[in-house]
Amino acid sequence: MRMYDIIDKKRLGGKLTKEEIAFFVDGYTGGSIPDYQASALLMAIAINGMDVEETTELTLLMAKSGDMLDLSEIKGVNVDKHSSGGVGDKTTLIIAPMVATLGIPVAKMSGRGLGHTGGTIDKLEAIPGFNTALSKETFFNNVNTIGVAVAGQTANLAPADKKLYALRDVTATVSSIPLIAASIMSKKLAAGADVIVLDVKAGSGAFMKTVDSARELARRMVDIGNNAGRKTFAVITDMNDPLGTAVGNALEVIEAVEALKGKGDEKLMEVVYTLASYMVFGAGKAASVEDARKMLEETITSGKALERFAQFVKAQGGDDAVVYDTSLFKLGSIVTDVPALEDGFVSGIRADEVGIASLILGAGREKKEDVIDPGVGIIVKKKTGDAVKKGETIATLYANDPAKVKAATERLYGAYTFSKSHVDAPKMIYDIVE
Repeated sequence: MRMYDIIDKKRLGGKLTKEEIAFFVDGYTGGSIPDYQASALLMAIAINGMDVEETTELTLLMAKSGDMLDLSEIKGVNVDKHSSGGVGDKTTLIIAPMVATLGIPVAKMSGRGLGHTGGTIDKLEAIPGFNTALSKETFFNNVNTIGVAVAGQTANLAPADKKLYALRDVTATVSSIPLIAASIMSKKLAAGADVIVLDVKAGSGAFMKTVDSARELARRMVDIGNNAGRKTFAVITDMNDPLGTAVGNALEVIEAVEALKGKGDEKLMEVVYTLASYMVFGAGKAASVEDARKMLEETITSGKALERFAQFVKAQGGDDAVVYDTSLFKLGSIVTDVPALEDGFVSGIRADEVGIASLILGAGREKKEDVIDPGVGIIVKKKTGDAVKKGETIATLYANDPAKVKAATERLYGAYTFSKSHVDAPKMIYDIVE
C-alpha cells in the first residue's frame, strides 16, 4: 500500500477503505508518512469530503492511537458533555454538580483554553487552591464518593488528533466537517463515557457561523458516536451573544455559583437545563427529557446542587468558602463601566469580539505559554434586544493593567451594533439531533 495511491484516490473523490485510513493514521502518527503527504490527503478530504462510514473509521483509529480510558471502576452510567467552544461558556460548572446530585457520575477530562478566555480547567483554577492534576486513584475515588471530578488531560488521549490538528491549523483544512467531527469525537470516545451530549454552537462567537453548518457537524458527530456504541445527542445552541453575562475566569465561576443558587441568567439556564436533561435522560434516570428537567430544577431549588458543588471544590483542594461567599474572589482592581454612546436598542453583539476584549485584559491566551489573570474580564450588562439610553452602562470591565482598559473598551464598542427599532433576542436552542 502506498500513500500516493491513497491521496490520488481521495483526490478523485473515491471512498477510502478501513485499511487505507489505518495505513494513513498509523503511518503519520508513527512518523513514516511525511507532513507533505498528510497535508495533501487532508486537503483532498477537505475538498471531497468523507461519508459517515469513512469518518467513523477515521475517528475510531484516531481514538485508538493513544490511551483509551477505562471507567469501569466508576459505579453507574458515565455521562460526558462537550461544547464546541464559545464566549462565556461556563455550563460545565453548573451542570456537573446538578447531574451528580441525581446519582449520575460525571468523570470529566477537560482542557485549558487557547483564545478568548480560559477553558474549564482555567475557570476552576480561579478558585483558590483548586487542583486539577489528580491521580487516577483520587479521580475515581472522587467520582465514586461525591459523583463528580474534573481533571486536566494528563492521559495520552488521541495523539493522532493532536498531530493532525497542528497540521490542519497551517494548511487551511480546519473547517472540514468530517475532520472537525473526527477530531472532537476521537477524544470523546477515548475518554470512555457511555453517554455523550454535545453542545454544538452556532453564531458569531462559534466556529460554525450558521445553524445549517452546525446542524451538519452535529449530525455527523451523533452518527459517529452511535456507530461506536455510545449513546450520543447533540444540542445546537446560539453563540451570537456571549452565554450568560460573565466573560472571564473568576467572573464566570461567580456566575455559575449564582446559577446554582437559583439566580442564573434565564438564557444561560435554558442551555444548561437542555444539555443536562439529555444527560439525565441518556443515563436512563428519567423516562423523558421533560421529567429529567423537573428533576434538575429540584436540585437547584433544594440547594443540593450548590452543596454538591462545594463538596466538589473541597474534594479537589479548593476553598469551598468562596461558594457561599463569592466576594472572597480577588477580582481586577480597576473597574470601568462602558457607557452607551447613543439611545436605541442593541441590535447585535459579536461574541467573538467580546471574547477578544477579555483576552486583551488578560483573561485568555494567545500562546500556550501565556499566563491567565483569573480576576479580569467583562460583565455584559446589555444584550441583543435590550433598550439602552445614552450614558447607560452596556458592560463593566475588570482589569489590573490600566494600559489594557482603553484597547479592550475600543474592542468592546466594535462588538456592539445599535438600532432605533426593537430587535428580537436570538433564540437559544436551535435544534436537537438524536
